[in-house]
Amino acid sequence: MPLTIQELARRLEGRVEGDGTVEVGGVAALDQAGPGELSFLGNPRYSAMMKATRASAVLVGEAWQGETAATLIRVKNADAAFAQAAFWLARPPVRFKPGIHPTAVIAEGVHLGRDVYVGPHCVIESGARIGDRTELIAGCYIGHECEIGADCRLYPLASLREYSRVGSRVILHNGAVIGSDGFGYVKEAGHWKKVPQVGVVVVGDDVEIGANTTVDRARFGVTRIGNGVKIDNLVQVAHNVTIGDDAAVAAQVGIAGSAHVGARVQIGGQAGVAGHLKVGDDSVVGAQAGVTKEVPPATFVSGYPAMPHDEARKAHAHLMRLPELKQRMAGMEKRLKALEERS
Repeated sequence: MPLTIQELARRLEGRVEGDGTVEVGGVAALDQAGPGELSFLGNPRYSAMMKATRASAVLVGEAWQGETAATLIRVKNADAAFAQAAFWLARPPVRFKPGIHPTAVIAEGVHLGRDVYVGPHCVIESGARIGDRTELIAGCYIGHECEIGADCRLYPLASLREYSRVGSRVILHNGAVIGSDGFGYVKEAGHWKKVPQVGVVVVGDDVEIGANTTVDRARFGVTRIGNGVKIDNLVQVAHNVTIGDDAAVAAQVGIAGSAHVGARVQIGGQAGVAGHLKVGDDSVVGAQAGVTKEVPPATFVSGYPAMPHDEARKAHAHLMRLPELKQRMAGMEKRLKALEERS
């Protein structure tokens, strides 16, 4: 629904600089926005785009200074304000009318809560329990005796293997797999023999798990995802891993078996955590870092092997100087040889 710039500023507790009567009805990036759209400047590195943007209004921080033709809305936090404004200006979210599609397959002994939606070609095995107002969109699979809380949304082809438990207000994106077997084998007579994976996965409340992410069932016991955890696409969480409350894990991360990731930890894209290690609460693991030993609480590590970030930066700086040092060494060897020949 379109809103005037002045009304947006009022809702966001911001301050207008320019024509507040203009309406905006959509959101876009600075370099893509046009008339009638709202944008934002969250990172100073994009300040140069402010001069050329065609957006009708731009959310900026209270201290930003620069040249732009757009009307400004000054707020304390432009990123957070833009996220809120997007809810008001974007298309309304898709909702599904409660009911069961005729192609869904629901076994005997399944409990469905009030106002549940079960979409086309979903399969729910016996003993499963689905909470109130939960939506299973096309092609979801819910295994034997799984439990899903209230107000969840499972996008197409999300799967829960047998005995998995998911809390309330959980979002599983397309192709997410909860409770697949852990990677457990022993070698006998030169051949791999499967170790039975008899544990479960327990996912807390208010969790979001991205597309094609896998959370393996425990070898025994529990693989546990805490409350409020946010996991990106294409992440591998191995058997018996625990992830503490409100942690955030970016795309293509791999967490090996029995590792413990503490509360509020942030793990950057393509990082890896070796098995049986502990990453302490409130730590940050940089993108592509390789964690090979335990990380103390409230520590920022990066690089491979992962080390405190300041040390990793220094090590990288020295590494980048190797070609220069090689040339200098070659020059010194040449001069030394000349001196030896003269002597």
